[in-house]
Amino acid sequence: MKSDPFDELLEALRCLPGVGKRSAQRMALQLLERDREGGRRLSVALGEAMSRIQRCQLCRNFTVNDLCRVCESSDREAHTLCVVESPADVLAIESATGFRGRYFVLLGRLSPLDGIGPEQLGLSMLARRLADEPIQEMIIATNTTVEGEATAHYLREMATREGIGVSRLAQGVPLGGELEHTDRSTLAHAFGSRQPMR
Repeated sequence: MKSDPFDELLEALRCLPGVGKRSAQRMALQLLERDREGGRRLSVALGEAMSRIQRCQLCRNFTVNDLCRVCESSDREAHTLCVVESPADVLAIESATGFRGRYFVLLGRLSPLDGIGPEQLGLSMLARRLADEPIQEMIIATNTTVEGEATAHYLREMATREGIGVSRLAQGVPLGGELEHTDRSTLAHAFGSRQPMR
């Protein structure tokens, strides 16, 4: 018996994070009832993306070429390297800041219990970059989870061995935030990493 294309569409949509049975149904019905042309464009774009997008050979971000736009740009500062956990972090930094340096994407964080060690994060590639490129500062932009902090410590050690300065993204109370509404761990971290006022 042939499988039902509608059921296959629902199952395919459920591979997306946060999309359950009801969300998949709403999406499928929207495309089928109101936007078949959008569905066709989505199908073509997904096919192209899945077959053409790969990892940059230098920073591990997404690209269709051997090197991504940031790595092949001569306008980026070669002496500053920002290390992030995922391509989503690169997008966030690019859209919210004026950062003009380069990146290295870990594609995760150290987590021995999950079998994620230095090799899975491409840290041998990063070590080569730290040794071969004129990097003066490594900005560590990992998340403030236990694994993210352990990864940050490991990265700091790598940079220190090469004589490269290390900085960490500031963490703590958000701009416009009120102390009484800030969770305990964020407040404790902000208090412990306070800086002198200039």
